[in-house]
Formats: sequence, structure tokens, C-alpha cells
Amino acid sequence: MGKSKSIRAAIIGAGPRGTSVLERLLAHAAAHAAAHPGSAALHIDVIDPYPAGPGHVWQPGQSRLYLMNTPSFYPTVIPEDPRLAPPVAGTTFDHWRARQQREPMPALTLNERSELAALGSRDFPSRALYGRYLRCTLDELTAKLPDGVTVSFHETTAVSVRPSDHGTAGTPGEAIPNAGAFDVGLGSGGSLTVDSVVLALGHLASRLNPEQRELQASAAQLGLSYFPPAVPADVDWAAVPPGEPVLVRGMGLNFFDVMGQLTEGRGGKFIDAGTRLDYQPSGHEPRIIAGSRRGVPYRAKAALAGYYPASVTLRYLTEAALERFAATGIRPGFDHDLWPLLHRDTLWAYYSTLVRSQPAAVPDASAFLAALDEALRPHAHSAVNWEAAVESVLAVHVGPRHRLDLRGLASPLAGRSLGSRAELDAAVVEYLLDDARRSALGEEDPVKMAIGALHHGRSVLKTAVADGGITDESWVAGLRGWFESFVEGLASGPPALRAEQLAALARAGVVSFVGPDPRFSVDRRTGRFAAVSPWVSGPPVAAKTMVEALAPANRVSANDSPLLEQLLADGMVRPRLMMTAEGAPVQATGLDVAPHPYRPLAANGSVTDGLFVLGLQLSATQWGTAIAAEALQPGGPTYASGQRTLRDADEIAQAILGR
Repeated sequence: MGKSKSIRAAIIGAGPRGTSVLERLLAHAAAHAAAHPGSAALHIDVIDPYPAGPGHVWQPGQSRLYLMNTPSFYPTVIPEDPRLAPPVAGTTFDHWRARQQREPMPALTLNERSELAALGSRDFPSRALYGRYLRCTLDELTAKLPDGVTVSFHETTAVSVRPSDHGTAGTPGEAIPNAGAFDVGLGSGGSLTVDSVVLALGHLASRLNPEQRELQASAAQLGLSYFPPAVPADVDWAAVPPGEPVLVRGMGLNFFDVMGQLTEGRGGKFIDAGTRLDYQPSGHEPRIIAGSRRGVPYRAKAALAGYYPASVTLRYLTEAALERFAATGIRPGFDHDLWPLLHRDTLWAYYSTLVRSQPAAVPDASAFLAALDEALRPHAHSAVNWEAAVESVLAVHVGPRHRLDLRGLASPLAGRSLGSRAELDAAVVEYLLDDARRSALGEEDPVKMAIGALHHGRSVLKTAVADGGITDESWVAGLRGWFESFVEGLASGPPALRAEQLAALARAGVVSFVGPDPRFSVDRRTGRFAAVSPWVSGPPVAAKTMVEALAPANRVSANDSPLLEQLLADGMVRPRLMMTAEGAPVQATGLDVAPHPYRPLAANGSVTDGLFVLGLQLSATQWGTAIAAEALQPGGPTYASGQRTLRDADEIAQAILGR
């Protein structure tokens, strides 16, 4: 940070990632000011139409029925890495939670105090409460601005970013020529001239795909109600009429948000009936008919002491294995090199847990584990037949009832024909209750520990695949082609309570199901939406209302963002192209960027100095960009990918201040 001129930076996006960039700028500015008193001034403009800190997704005023997908001990926007500049303020969410329980802020609402009073470290907080943490963290940061640092918040949309040909205001009123400046156009009018711009855009609206556009157009013609993909808190759920059927497509995490708003959000209550959970309807609920490709929702999370199961340690897909690939100059493929290692870890986690928790399942445990260990050993067999070697061991030691069927775990209704929707509903309830029971067993359940190995493995894979770590064709066909949806359905599910609640709703007749591989359409003869599964006998289900229980597509070429459209049209950024195994280029979801720090590549392949990207728009370079940064877990595994977004923010801050 020189003394000759002031520095002005714009952060576009004021949610968690934008807050992390702001925090890192303040941390480095404070460290530099302490070592060099009187150094250059820094002005930061934070631009977002939503209040800064929570941004769009985490607003504190939203329904408390919307839960986070991680427990309290997990998320943070403040780094704990001792190698990074120490923060000027703030802490992890869990430390903030504990502090508010001891000494609550006067500004906390009654609902926030009530939630905090019952919230433990392993419980799942509401998104609203996490938003309060983000707002509180931002307030703490701005209350401790280092000398020479000022911050302005602009509650408006950034609609354009273009190279400036006329100077920059280092501090308001001071213009200094700078060929590398940018003009940031604001939706409220006017513009800001800055030295650097950080695109921390987060979740953006997206244009509908052709099928969705057709459903929307048909609904408008026929007077039906169609709810396209959206952030759940943005939807007017009161517009879904009570007492009538509503088709819901998608049974991932957004489905449980829809379910909560249309049941508990309508005044219904879940009752603890001792051995099970029951639902007491309010009479204001619609009749929810849910469908997805698998026909069942995501599997629920296991009850664990930490984020990862302590009894599972990866033996094959390790950081040492990644280093061996690098040392030999091998750029691994997903299906050929990485998945076989994680598959081995998954098998070992399942069968070692089976031996420990159900000793009668394997008569000679020590002989079995020794033989399995030998069969799993990489390079002990050719890549073609190691799985055959495992099957030979299982044939000797483990009966069919205790075998692991990974494909069946992910798609429990696959290949199963059902005679009626009542039979289907009963099968889904059975699946939900079995899954909840396994979740309650935690580390004692072999199935949940196999999934736990996949969960561990995702964190290693994030490091392995980042920055071109795997071939394009294996990214397209393997990682994104099949593994992503497979592992999300197993390891990215809701708290187990949600599975029990859904089973209760099905028993109460409030929720029923369409079946696997459903086809949704508009039946113009009846003037209704219709859905049918080829695996379930009976007529299609019909409704005048349809909800897409999906988030807007995270694809930069389809995002409905004036800013992204301008940047793409001007050639300042471009989507990344990947090559398939057949040599055909396909457009990836995220921007094409150069590391590190991440800067977008222009249409001509050049890098624009001073323009940076953080978060979801890196989805073609990093995998799993939507999940929050991970607070360090005492005694738990520390994966390099856990705080990657915070290190990325740190690199951006250093680059901005070093220009």
C-alpha cells in the first residue's frame, strides 16, 4: 500500500462473500497501518440492493421455518487461519451464538432470543438467525475501521462495470488519474469511479429453460398458477390456495422449505406421539403432490458430534494420494482415478462399521477385514478387476442382506413398479422412517458411515478438482455428469427431523408423491397441470398450481442480471468452455477465470487487472461454491477446502491493496 495515492475499491454483492472481502480488506489495512503509520487512505464502496451483511438470501426478517443446511458449529465469515492477517472484529457463528446466549444484544427480537435460548452447537439454526449474525458481524467490523479507511454502503443494484478513461476518486472529492480505473453504474443513477471491483454476486435470478417457459406460458393462457424456481423467501406462499392439490417438482433442500411454508406456515402442528411424530392439520394446507427423478427426497443427515463422522478416516482418497498424482505429472480423471479411490473408502467405511456395530453379520470379522483390506489395496489388482476382487471377498464373508448397494441407496425405488399411488406413498414413508432411524444411530449405522465417507471425500475432491485439477472431459461427464447429483442426494440432505415430519405429513394425507422419473406437463383438455410416473399405475395427478422447488439455475450465461449481461456483451468476461471426450466444446456454468486471485478472462483471453470474482460464479473452476466457509472444528479433520473462500477473499484483498 503506497503513500502516493488513495485506493478506492467496490464490492458488488453484500452477502457473506462480500462481507468476507470487506473483512479481509480491513484486516490487511489495519496490519499495514500499524506497521506504516500515515499510509494511503482506503475507501470501500459496498453495493447491493439488499441490506449489507445478510445480502439477499439471509435476511433476518424471513420465516424462521427456513433452516440452514449446516449445524451451528459449521459456518463462519471470519477466518481462523493463523497464517492470515488477524481480523479486526467478528467471530464464527457458533461463538457468536454462545455470546448472545450469555449477553444478548438489546437489538435482538423476541423471536431471535427464543431461538437462541434453545439452539445448541449441533442444532440447525434458521437462515434468519444466521442473517442476524452476518449483520452483527458487519456492524462490529464497521465500528472498528482502521485509521484511513472509510466505507460507503449503496442499497442499489450495480448495472454496469466499464473501464474508466478519466481518473478515480481515492477519497470523495479527490480525483487522481488512473488508467486502470472502472466506472460502476448504479441502478439508482450515477456511477462510482474506483480502482478495483470485486464481483461477489451470490445467488442471481435466472432465465427459465425452454420447458419452464412453456409451462409458464401455458399457465398464463389457462389461468393456472406457476411458481418458477426462486429463493424460497421471495415467494408469496399465501398465493397457493388451501384445500386444493399443488404439484411440487423437486425433492431436494428447497422442497423442505416449500413443505414447511405450506404446513407449519399455515398453522399446522407436529405432535410428538411417543414412538413417532404425528401431524395435526390446521385445515388451511393445500394437498401437496411431490415428484422428483428419484421419487424420494434427499437422505437426512446423521446425528454426529461433528460435521464429519469421527469413526471414518479416508484411507485411499487422501491428500497424499493427490500429491502422488502431482509428483508423477498425472492430471487425474474423475472416473478413472479419483472415484475408484473414494469408492474404496466408501466400501471400507460401510463394512468396518458393519463389523463393529453388528458383529453377528460377519462370522469371522478379522479374516474378513484382512481380506477386504487386501482386495481394496490400490494397484494390488488391475483397474478393471479390483471390484471383482472385493465381490469375491464379500461372497465368502457377507450375506446378501448386509451388502452395500450404493446405487440402491441413491435411488431406492429404481426398477420397482408400484400398483397404485397409495402403494407408492407407503413405500416412501417406509424409506423416510428407515432413513431417520439410521440417522439417529449416527456412527453406529453402516449406511450413514458409507455416506460419511462420501462426505469426507467431497472435501478432498474440492481440492483435487480446483483450478483445472482434473481433465475437462471428466469434469463434464463424471464430476458434474453423474457424481454431483448422486452425492448430493446422499450427503447434502436436511436434518433428520425433516424426514420424520414428511412421513407424518404423508400419513396425515397432506403430502403424497408422484413417483420416480416423473413427467410434468399441461393437459389442455382439462386445463390442469399433470404429472405421471412410468413406474406407478393409475391416472396422472392433476392440479391448477405447480411449484418448482428449485433454486434459480447458477449459470452465468442464463443469469438474469443486467450487470453480467453487460460484462458478457462488452467482452469483459466470458463463460468457461470445456471439451468433452468427443472433442466438442460445452459451456460450463461459471466464468472463465485466471487464478490467483481469481480474475475473469475477457472474450479475447486477456485478464483485466483490478477485476476480481468470488463465490458462485467460480463454479466452473471450483466445485461446491454454494456452501459456506467452514469454521475450524477442534479435534476434527481440517480440509484445505473448508476455508477456501476465505483464503480467496484474502488474496483479493492483498491484490487490491498492493496495486
